[in-house]
Amino acid sequence: MILHDKPTLLVVDDTPDNLFLLSELLCDIYHVVCSNNGPQALQMAARKPQPDLILLDVMMPVMDGYEVCRRLKSDPQTMDIPVIFVTARSDIDDEERGLELGAVDYITKPVSPPIVMARVKTHLAMKATADLLRHQNEYLELEVEKRTQEVVRRSQEIQAIQDVTIMAMASLAETRDNETGNHIRRTQYYVKALAEELKTHPRFCETLDERNIALLFKSAPLHDIGKVGIPDSILLKPGKLTPEEFEIMKTHTILGRDAIQHAEEQLGMNVDFLRYAKEIAYSHQEKWDGSGYPLGLKGENIPLSARLMAVADVYDALISKRVYKPAMPHDKAVSIIREGAGSHFDPDIVAAFLGIQQTFAEIARRYADVDNDDLEAAPTHSGG
Repeated sequence: MILHDKPTLLVVDDTPDNLFLLSELLCDIYHVVCSNNGPQALQMAARKPQPDLILLDVMMPVMDGYEVCRRLKSDPQTMDIPVIFVTARSDIDDEERGLELGAVDYITKPVSPPIVMARVKTHLAMKATADLLRHQNEYLELEVEKRTQEVVRRSQEIQAIQDVTIMAMASLAETRDNETGNHIRRTQYYVKALAEELKTHPRFCETLDERNIALLFKSAPLHDIGKVGIPDSILLKPGKLTPEEFEIMKTHTILGRDAIQHAEEQLGMNVDFLRYAKEIAYSHQEKWDGSGYPLGLKGENIPLSARLMAVADVYDALISKRVYKPAMPHDKAVSIIREGAGSHFDPDIVAAFLGIQQTFAEIARRYADVDNDDLEAAPTHSGG
């Protein structure tokens, strides 16, 4: 079988017109292979290299889609391939049955091309994340078996692998957004600086020990991983979003949390160093006064990790040049953060930010974007 750079989709439907429709819709972006019956689809799914995702019709002669899905999920060789049912059946019981069998999604006919494209893109991104974590976990197990006597060296390798895993996952979002990898690095160091400043604060000292600060530092790059599921027309729009577009953009918080959670479920275990990553991805757009999203959480109901990221993310967005806006001077960004205390941000975190604003400016200069020379020199003193 020929290897392809594009993800491979297996489309299964006994109706030639449906096969042609989906193939034409998807073939510009993906490598599409087709099957018109269940037994053949099972053979193609098990063949190397395997498809990355299967679009499966339910109503087929000889073997219906439910049975095909059941066999795929019961075979260790094919159980990890995501299956999306594409069917004319719209009854809730049919959808529930399909999801219970292990399908990841359910699209009704006649299909909507934008919905098909969005669902395929989202589930391929989730599968890539799950594959990445699974491969890293398998590697770790082999390393532990081989090097049980090399305790110190093993610890160093595990730390390195965690860092690589986080950055590899974060790059999924980075490659689709107009923000750069330096945005990820800057916000990572902003969060660490805030946590270090607050670790002796009575409200935070029990949480912000050295271990948890290290976990926050590792997890911060994943705050926008959910953007892999946002359409390019919205994510890369060089102007203000419409209310409808903004509602779609807001879903990146849910997609991010779900992608990390789905990866953990695929592993069959909770990954300790991703605990904060889920909190940050899901809640970094919440606001102290309850006006944020996705849940409208208020005050200390917002996870501390997300409250720290909110300050870091907004500061960096303000001082960074984007296609839709120029970079803002450091002093103006500081003023906006100060004004947001008690409404957008946790007041104690803002106070910590004001005390180390010079550190933020130094991080911004150290990891400045190559083409972002609009960041004005920050004052040589710190303080609010």
